[in-house]
Amino acid sequence: MKYRFCSVLIGSSLLAAAALTPARAADAGPLIVANPGFEKGTEGWTFTQGTGVATNRPHGGARLAYLDAGPGMSVSQAVTVPAAGHYSISAWISTGGPGGTFAVRRNGADAGTVTLPSRSTYSRYTVSDVELAAGDRVEIVFGSGSAWVNADDVMVSPGSAAGPRVTSSNAEVVEMFAWSRDKARSWVHQAGVPGPLNVDERRPGGTGEGTYTATYWAGYAHRTGYYSRDFAHQLAGAHILGLHRENKAMLRSFAASATAEHKFYPVWALNFDAKTYLDIDYRSPTNFVREVPATFELVEKANQAFRWTGDRAYLDEPAFWDYYRHATEEFVDLHDSLLPNGPVKVAEGTGKGIFAGSASYNEVSDEPLAEAGDAIAAQYQAYRAVAELARDKRDLQTSMRAAERARALKSYFNRTWSVKPGSDDFVRAYTTDGTPLTGFGKENSWFMPMKGIIDAGPRNDAYLDFIDAEATGAGRPANIEAITYLPDTFFRHNRPETAWKWMRHVYEQREAAHISRRQGLNGDYPEVPFTLVSQTVEGLMGIEPDAPRRTVATQSRLPADIGWLQVADVPVGDGTVTVRHDGLTSTTFTNGSDKPRLWEARFLGEHRWLKVNGHTVAGLPKTIDGVRYTVAVVPVPGGRTATAKVAG
Repeated sequence: MKYRFCSVLIGSSLLAAAALTPARAADAGPLIVANPGFEKGTEGWTFTQGTGVATNRPHGGARLAYLDAGPGMSVSQAVTVPAAGHYSISAWISTGGPGGTFAVRRNGADAGTVTLPSRSTYSRYTVSDVELAAGDRVEIVFGSGSAWVNADDVMVSPGSAAGPRVTSSNAEVVEMFAWSRDKARSWVHQAGVPGPLNVDERRPGGTGEGTYTATYWAGYAHRTGYYSRDFAHQLAGAHILGLHRENKAMLRSFAASATAEHKFYPVWALNFDAKTYLDIDYRSPTNFVREVPATFELVEKANQAFRWTGDRAYLDEPAFWDYYRHATEEFVDLHDSLLPNGPVKVAEGTGKGIFAGSASYNEVSDEPLAEAGDAIAAQYQAYRAVAELARDKRDLQTSMRAAERARALKSYFNRTWSVKPGSDDFVRAYTTDGTPLTGFGKENSWFMPMKGIIDAGPRNDAYLDFIDAEATGAGRPANIEAITYLPDTFFRHNRPETAWKWMRHVYEQREAAHISRRQGLNGDYPEVPFTLVSQTVEGLMGIEPDAPRRTVATQSRLPADIGWLQVADVPVGDGTVTVRHDGLTSTTFTNGSDKPRLWEARFLGEHRWLKVNGHTVAGLPKTIDGVRYTVAVVPVPGGRTATAKVAG
């Protein structure tokens, strides 16, 4: 039974149903594609000779459409568009040879065609950003090629009338961003679309239906849900692509799930209705997947969403504020009982597996961990986030308390927790009996520098070298979604060559098979494109917004083989920004808002003079997390452009 792409499950059969809702054309009603997974046979589709519906090798469910080898055959469906909008249309397709096509036609004219390669593994193909007007006749067409073509599971997502654009002296980064942008947008669901619930590899038909809300895929593509860990890592990329509404709905759903009954853990995954817990990971209030780092990452990401958007709902909605307080106070108190930590509290796992509470995101290890590097590092960033959020809420007492807890936890980590007495080895976890663990722990290793809990200096530098060496060698994670964290880790510590190396690796592996056969290709794992988007904007470009204060900081982290890079129309607050870096020492900033902004132009190191808009000015020294920068703070009126460069 089909489960994908907004198909409607009633009893044991599927009704017609993938929504083609116009991008942000709210309240227009969905445009329905009949029988998107071919579970009702030929209903809704037109089949030429040499095509049909089969059961031999579906992508999901029980049936698929097939086209025999040879020219001129097609499977198609035409739908009348009820309201204007942009659409991205996807399908899972496998082929026995090259030459087949997947096309979208608008009023009989080609609106986008993908020429299919020879690939027997099901892959997800998308015709992106098709602009349609009300009353247009849109056709979805699968065409035959030199060998058989199998097609399945059509989905239509909202496209975008605008969005960030990349230009550069380096063609690879332009291609990478364009692919990532279009791929990420293809995973978005529209609010109000009916769809199945609790679909997974055990139960491809799910357990019933619900009404989906504004969400996107964050996790395995063969499950109808989004996961806290994946969502946290995809949030920035989603915002950059205009998915603020989706981010807020998904974050709110996790916050609402962190109840006293759950001991203030958020659930691990929810269905796309944003309220039904995904039952492959949830059995009861005392028996569900939970991992300590996620609790804290969601606090950090809420602050990040607020910095990007300036949306005061992240401060004023009780569901959000209660979550931040519970996560950094009651949650820590309830989950700190196994090991002594002197002057601070460290949230712990049980060492009994993910359904009892895991201390680490590293699920492939059988180590019975009580405390882990990824959890303590995420806890540190959660305290910092609450300090910033409470400051903007004008709750100075909470802000100061959280800031002090962050300082104390970082000090304890660097002086005690991460130090193995009598050894230079870096501790990355403790077992339930208090045994310190060193060596490479994947997530519980690289999260420590990625979250900035390690003091800047030689020890941190050596550990970054160790992580890169291990991830390059035998210790490399087998799953691509784990590797997507490595660019973030190295960008944070001003190692653009290494970060870019890992971005390129992730991109180059997009057509390799994922470790999970059901997932298909690496590039069809949603986290891959979303993180490449954010790593371009936040990583290479160093764009750091503070929308509530109408401030944007920038820092070039371009590797040597990217001479210049520009990202245009990045959404920040009530407008956009466009940033261009020429090497590491020259930046141009355009304020796309109609209101003034403050631009903080950052340059790594100490420089006596900067040139701002052609005028030589003294550089301002600034230390961020122990690293020295030189900055210029430049007021930029709405619609204007400013430049800053190192002058000496």
